[in-house]
Amino acid sequence: MIKIGMIIGDRYEILEKIGTGGMSDVYKAKCHKLNRYVAVKVLKQEFSENANFVSKFRVEAQAAAGLMHPNIVNVYDVGEENGIYYIVMELVEGITLKQYIEKKARLSVKEAVSIAIQISMGIEAAHNNHIIHRDIKPQNIIISKEGKVKVTDFGIAKAATSNTITSNVMGSVHYTSPEQARGGYSDEKSDIYSLGITLFEMLTGRVPFNGETTVAIAIKHIQEPISSPREYISEIPVSVEQIVFKCCQKSPDRRYQSMGKLIADLKQSLISPDEDFVKIVNPSEEASTRMITDKDMVQIKKQSDRRDSMEEELRLNKKSHRVYKEEEDEEVEEEEDIDDVEEDDEEEDGDEDSKVERITTILAVVAAVLIGCIVLFLVGKTLGILPFGGSDKQGETVDAGKVEMPKVVGRQIEEVKTELLGLGLSPEITYKEATEYDAGLVLECNIGVGQMVDTSTEIILTVNSGTSGVEVPNIVGKSTAEAVANLEGKGFSVNRTESYDAQVPKGNIISQTPEGGTKAPSGSAVTIRISQGAEDNKIRVPNLIGVSEMDAMATLTEAGLKVGSVSEVNNEDAALTGLVCYQSYSVGSYVDSQTAIDLRVSIGPKLATYSYNGSIQAPTPEEDPQYKDGLNVTVTVDTADGIQLLNTNTASFPISVNYTGIKAATGTITFTYTVTTDAQTVTDPDTGETTTIEGVSEQRTISREIQFTPES
Repeated sequence: MIKIGMIIGDRYEILEKIGTGGMSDVYKAKCHKLNRYVAVKVLKQEFSENANFVSKFRVEAQAAAGLMHPNIVNVYDVGEENGIYYIVMELVEGITLKQYIEKKARLSVKEAVSIAIQISMGIEAAHNNHIIHRDIKPQNIIISKEGKVKVTDFGIAKAATSNTITSNVMGSVHYTSPEQARGGYSDEKSDIYSLGITLFEMLTGRVPFNGETTVAIAIKHIQEPISSPREYISEIPVSVEQIVFKCCQKSPDRRYQSMGKLIADLKQSLISPDEDFVKIVNPSEEASTRMITDKDMVQIKKQSDRRDSMEEELRLNKKSHRVYKEEEDEEVEEEEDIDDVEEDDEEEDGDEDSKVERITTILAVVAAVLIGCIVLFLVGKTLGILPFGGSDKQGETVDAGKVEMPKVVGRQIEEVKTELLGLGLSPEITYKEATEYDAGLVLECNIGVGQMVDTSTEIILTVNSGTSGVEVPNIVGKSTAEAVANLEGKGFSVNRTESYDAQVPKGNIISQTPEGGTKAPSGSAVTIRISQGAEDNKIRVPNLIGVSEMDAMATLTEAGLKVGSVSEVNNEDAALTGLVCYQSYSVGSYVDSQTAIDLRVSIGPKLATYSYNGSIQAPTPEEDPQYKDGLNVTVTVDTADGIQLLNTNTASFPISVNYTGIKAATGTITFTYTVTTDAQTVTDPDTGETTTIEGVSEQRTISREIQFTPES
């Protein structure tokens, strides 16, 4: 039995119990060999006595110990001592994703997707090492104090599900896949299903399937289709909804086939949230023959005209026929057509002379080739690999990679910039003075509302500079250093972008926005386009706005670039909290390989703070008539958000206080003290006998609400 203070494995000193679960207890311990704190997970007694379970547990835990990834709670050691089986893991200070969801009720879409990406990256690392989790759920996801997301309990779930462990021990059935609920074979795609349920809960604050018993919930996983998360939260974008649907398909073959493909779609949803790019593929439908449409029939007829004319000229007695059935539930059977032709050829062999036989053989080959072409045409169109392929629900050509231009005219430029950057678009801003409108208002845009555009489209916004605009210096043709000095000297910030231009020397300015001679608000950004000379092998800078620091790092690494300095800043857009809100090179500009891109990560809007200066007076007669000066009083001051500013015992008032940087606007002063009533003498009217009643001690608690002073 584990006791606080004992040492196991000759190195791990048990310090305190920090958690418990269905299978194990978790303790904080200190590794004296490496002088670091670790988490020790100890199997409960009923599992330690199961030899079969212990054997599988060791194998799986040792396999998990080989995993090293930033999004996995790493396993350091596995051991046994006096019948105690334990795992030594990385100690992560934080809370589980389940607790985080309960604390916030539900997560924003960007936060949920960002967390899902980090979970997926951890699971992907495990899958690449042929380790399947089998128990993905919010309780097994930990969010550290630094905001890092880590998956825990790898390997343990597999050991448990290989034995007769009851469902109440092995976590919640709310996240189990249909194949696990049936007790069948489970693989990597079972983890994908469970992650889809977890994403659903992050987005909506609830699980999709619920019931009075675990059996009832399991049956729902097997039989009932998952409801749309948009039924509960309407602002969830269509791409995220479709990702949840694809993860939670009943058939494993219809889900994402790997974590890598899921990660790609999750990242794409951050860039194009309202784009319907997620495709749920039915393998059986892909392999089946498709009903021939009228358009397909026209193509077939055109290709068969030549064959029909040749047969007419040869005046063959052979009757070629094809039966096209147009009922909705029947399919075209090309193989049967081929067999019919071959059988007809055999019947005619004895009736024709050798010349007709040769011609018939040629025609049969031509017919087989034509039929093969038709089949390839139909399959190619179904898969979308031909130029006239895929169409959307209305039969129109799908224009992949494009987004719809939102309404921007009449809105404030900062709001518009945030939305456009979120769509992957990089606007250029020019200014014009218009006294009849508010400064910062978008007056014109070169792209109309509702137009479909891609990320390379040039979007020019004309913004009202107001009457206090500053004239922008003309720096076209100047060196970068001189241009930046001139602009910053006038109070402007500088956004840099690069492009090739054989006519402008490398390092000089090709163009600027706003143009020189126009007016723009002081402090606004001027975008300068720096020449890289004649075109060579450069790397296009990706859009990093709105993604996590880890995802930005991965994107830059994949592109052949590096992460420069990373700093945390306040940003007024609350949706960008915890995400990249600035990158030092503009999206779409071209830079050398391994160029360092500086990032700024938002820590949220700047919060208001308050101060509390003055003195605390003793309880008043209105608050407690029995309070007397000189009583020993415990005085505490607590803010509305649970921070205790003061906790002291005193018999003298007033108490001077001076606190700054308080994050809550209100608080409470609490006085706790003991009051003793005076002794009383009572005389019996009949006997005249007197009795003394001693005073009674009574503890009193008085609360006083206070308002803190806002700090400037």
